Amino acid sequence: MQKSPPVVLVHGFWHGSWCWSPVSERLAARGIPSTAIDLEGHGLRAAAPRSHAARPFDAAAFATEPSPVADITAASAAADLVERIRAIGAGRPCLVVAHSMGGVIATAAAELAPELVAGIVYVSAFAPVAGAPAGFYNTCPENAGEKVNRLIAADPAAVGAVRIDTRDPARRDELKETFYGDVDDRTADAAIALLRPDAPIGFPSAELTVTAGRYGGIPHAYVLCERDNVIPAALQRRIIKEIDAVSHAPTTVTELDSSHSPFLSRPAALAEAIAAALAETGATGPAEG
Repeated sequence: MQKSPPVVLVHGFWHGSWCWSPVSERLAARGIPSTAIDLEGHGLRAAAPRSHAARPFDAAAFATEPSPVADITAASAAADLVERIRAIGAGRPCLVVAHSMGGVIATAAAELAPELVAGIVYVSAFAPVAGAPAGFYNTCPENAGEKVNRLIAADPAAVGAVRIDTRDPARRDELKETFYGDVDDRTADAAIALLRPDAPIGFPSAELTVTAGRYGGIPHAYVLCERDNVIPAALQRRIIKEIDAVSHAPTTVTELDSSHSPFLSRPAALAEAIAAALAETGATGPAEG
């Protein structure tokens, strides 16, 4: 039989490879190997401003200290992701699953090296394929009702990062409502403790150029999260339409009754959507004995 494409799991802002653990387990139960990676400036590759951990806490310092991840760009992160995909697949195309702001990097990587991407599954993700950066969508009417901007603790342009305070107990309920509305309290608290405060401003500020001949030829699927407080459902539907406008085939859409983090609240359903997308790519690898 033929080998199916390896699966590469890409997280979003402030998260890391850790968030995919429940999904990886369920993919493994289906016989699907997957690898979760840390994007540049995230997870084990993150760096936080010193003021975040300093005690007593100085809110003014936290609001003004330059970010240690300010020099990371979407282009550098996409080039890094391409090399991770190349290594994970040993040169064979991989199915890339991207959440939230990770969609920006997956989109750029697909345009950069389409021969390495068997397909993309966006999970409530940005895909700025229409010429405007992901940050532009903050101004769109479809973004009404989002709750992430209230968490921003510093001027992104001044510090070079989109900064949130993950350690303030007074913000716990807001963090849970924003990212983990339908996640049980114990898991949500564990996830909040793992969030990093700074995410590179270079991701949402990047204007990507994608082409029908490269990005557009890759199969796309989108997992739409209906109760999302970060990227509202209306905005996700707009993003899907923009993907379709530059693609050879329509995006396959799966709707989940979930918050922004179905990898924690609906991992079985998300694994099922990923498995379905994997099946649609067909077997691309060499025959096994």
